[in-house]
Amino acid sequence: MISSSSEVHAISGRGLPLVGNDIDTDRIIPARFLRAITFDGLGEQVFADDRQQLASHPFNQPQYQGASVLVVNRNFGCGSSREHAPQAIARWGIQALVGESFAEIFFGNCVAMGVPCLSADSAGVAALQQLITHTPAIALKIDLDEMTLQAGDFSLPVTMAAGPRQMFVKGTWDACGQLVAQADTIAQTAAQLPYIHWAAG
Repeated sequence: MISSSSEVHAISGRGLPLVGNDIDTDRIIPARFLRAITFDGLGEQVFADDRQQLASHPFNQPQYQGASVLVVNRNFGCGSSREHAPQAIARWGIQALVGESFAEIFFGNCVAMGVPCLSADSAGVAALQQLITHTPAIALKIDLDEMTLQAGDFSLPVTMAAGPRQMFVKGTWDACGQLVAQADTIAQTAAQLPYIHWAAG
């Protein structure tokens, strides 16, 4: 569960293992769903083609329904920069991702939504995926203050660049929230700008 404030210090819940490298945004949310005016309903279509072609796809499996942490491998979210991909994942119910590495634009889109993407070494990720596969009900806890993931007796160090991590723990990832919080200061600054009051010529 993520705190109701903009600060994100810990995420807890069950995991969902998705094995494979270079899983791109077109697989995460196929292009035909980009015509949507809003992001509503995208969660139901996450990995739509993969899930249709593979009945055993993890997102189809009953033991992973309601999972909060998606565990992936290398270069997850590569391909086009579509914001719909992290939106679909988040609207399905994922609150954090743990993987070997993430595509830069995908990572940035996740930060802007308040969804942390944590990196870990390949052996640790593989071990975590196997643990979840064999024990789907196991509770995971990601601690952004200590930068660790704990699942029962299993512990995995995770990493994130200092800048994004500070944005999560200080709550500054929420750009709209920051703007609203500074509404009075913005109004005061605007009142001091002479061109705001210029009449149209």
